[in-house]
Amino acid sequence: MKMKLLAGVMALALVGCSEQSSEHAEASGAANTEVPAAAEESADAAAAPRISIEAAPGVAFDYAYSFRLADEQIARVQEEHAAACETLGIQRCRIVDVRYQLSDEKLVEAQTQFKLDPGIARKFGANAIASVERAEGVLADASVAGEDVGTEILASQQRSAGSEAEIARLEGRLKSGGLDKRERAELLAQISQLRGQLGDERQSRRTGEARIAWTSVAFNYVSDGGLPGIGHENPFANAGEALVRSGSTALTFVLTLGAAILPWGILLALLAAAWRSRFVSAVRAQLRSKPSATDPAAPPAG
Repeated sequence: MKMKLLAGVMALALVGCSEQSSEHAEASGAANTEVPAAAEESADAAAAPRISIEAAPGVAFDYAYSFRLADEQIARVQEEHAAACETLGIQRCRIVDVRYQLSDEKLVEAQTQFKLDPGIARKFGANAIASVERAEGVLADASVAGEDVGTEILASQQRSAGSEAEIARLEGRLKSGGLDKRERAELLAQISQLRGQLGDERQSRRTGEARIAWTSVAFNYVSDGGLPGIGHENPFANAGEALVRSGSTALTFVLTLGAAILPWGILLALLAAAWRSRFVSAVRAQLRSKPSATDPAAPPAG
């Protein structure tokens, strides 16, 4: 399982390379005095590498983990991760999206997205991995994407400073006077446009500051396998159930049809029996003999 974890987080290790040398020196010193603690720390680092906020100021990180575990465990683990976030409180962790679905292949897919205090994002991911392992699942993939939002904010501030300077210059020209109506209208239009740009830059900086203040963490849960089209279900058991259902349907149809036809069949049988009875036969014979007795062409008896 450790090999799978290491393979799943190779991309994460690349992001933390800036601190590798200093952490290696600290780990070497600690190994001589606290071997068990160092072993635990090594496993934890393999699950989610240390990325110090101080080492990457102004960088907004997005963590993404993919967990593979049994279908029946996904909902429980997903709820466990959500409960862990709720325990931290909304000032440190917020749930922004929850999804759970059964695919056409009868495999479960789920996702939970969080916004976390950057200082606890890595530890939150490590704890989530531990809970997945307790449910006999594995970390299938992990990645950390960083965006240098701080540099963008600085560039935005510089653009805003330039716009403010230009606004001050244009307003100075307006105050100096000597402008006709057309020139004055052009200057006012330029000032209005620059003020609009200032508003856009402020909004952009607020968005960037929010990204730095909150780290996005996404947990993706995928099924650990099963047969395509049927998942983990037993095809022979399903076939048996289908046979029983089909036989039950056929028997129900036969009984319903019999219940509808049987009364009429009994009535026809009774009529046929009555028609062949001695009484009806005698009546029929008597009716046939009457025309012969009254026939004038018949010779008299000698």
